Amino acid sequence: MSSTNSGMSGPQWFSTSERLLGARSTITAVSAAHDLLAKNREWAARTERENPGFFTNLVHQQRPRYLWIGCSDSRVPANQIVGLRPGEVFVHRNVANLVVHSDLNAVSVLDFAVNALEVEEIIVCGHYGCGGIEAALAPESGRTYDHWIRHVRDIAKFYREDIDSQPSRAAKERRLCELNVVVQCVHVRESPVLRTPAGRKVKVHGWIYDLADGLLRDLGALVDSTRPIAPSCMD
Repeated sequence: MSSTNSGMSGPQWFSTSERLLGARSTITAVSAAHDLLAKNREWAARTERENPGFFTNLVHQQRPRYLWIGCSDSRVPANQIVGLRPGEVFVHRNVANLVVHSDLNAVSVLDFAVNALEVEEIIVCGHYGCGGIEAALAPESGRTYDHWIRHVRDIAKFYREDIDSQPSRAAKERRLCELNVVVQCVHVRESPVLRTPAGRKVKVHGWIYDLADGLLRDLGALVDSTRPIAPSCMD
């Protein structure tokens, strides 16, 4: 058979070694997932042993005091860094901890948290070293996430003088991390959900998490002094 036979489909040209490599990759991925299932069983058994009745009580416990709006970054787990157990905080996460009024996901979370769960406090938490923030200060790459990061680029544009005054690239990124949290807090406060009688009782906090020391810092003073950014300012 000629190697130039154009009737043979692409996948049939894979060598035996390539097929074996693909099979090994699939097996490895499946094995890694099964490892997580095993760890889940260990965690459940340990939790029940240390706190008898924990899961029975958890079934009836969905009255968290807090709504946490944070970044999707795997290094910033909401419950762990504030020492709360499952059932004690309602969590919404996305890239760069954004609260965009056109994002039905975030708006629905706000509505459910305030009007169904009756949370008392909302925490918007960003973190230094955020990849979304770093991407916002870099040229657009033509990737899908650029559409989402545009919201952060608008903030960087509005606060350009403040950011440019920082002494280094790292300092600029840290400052934008803080300013982004502040603006998202304003977005939460300006949401129609928080203009209802129930919403007006909710306190909104802006925090920043430092991966370098594991500590949270309150940006309350900066949040309280910031006004909403008018759409015309983004042009």
